Amino acid sequence: MADPLPPPEGEVLLRVTGNIDHPNVGDELHLDREMLMSLSPRVIETSTPWTEGVGRFEGPLLRALLEAAGTESEHVRVQALNEYGFEVPVSDFYDYDVILAIERDGERIAVRDLGPMFVLYPFDDHPELLNETIRHRSVWHVGSIHVP
Repeated sequence: MADPLPPPEGEVLLRVTGNIDHPNVGDELHLDREMLMSLSPRVIETSTPWTEGVGRFEGPLLRALLEAAGTESEHVRVQALNEYGFEVPVSDFYDYDVILAIERDGERIAVRDLGPMFVLYPFDDHPELLNETIRHRSVWHVGSIHVP
């Protein structure tokens, strides 16, 4: 397991709550942009069902984020800023290089454009991911992740 992260110095973009072993603020893990981008950042070039053309998306691997939180849960609930949430099996994060997309084409993703973060699967590399189940798991406007 990873060493606990220090409290964030910048604006908190993500809170990880619930059954975690490495909190950094009370019993939660709070992460700013710099901290998120230090967690095995990846670039995925893909089209999505919600954007036009192929985009260059960047963000941390979700499996690295959960490892930093210190959890071994079988699923997590990804929660959007508007209270929409969906349960995602952690196995997805190990079967595919799923990222928490923070940037598209070198720019921060605005809230009006699926941001500040969204769960992004590598759709073009794995066409089998283009289905209704995965679309529901691809939560936009992510603000928190809860580990039961």
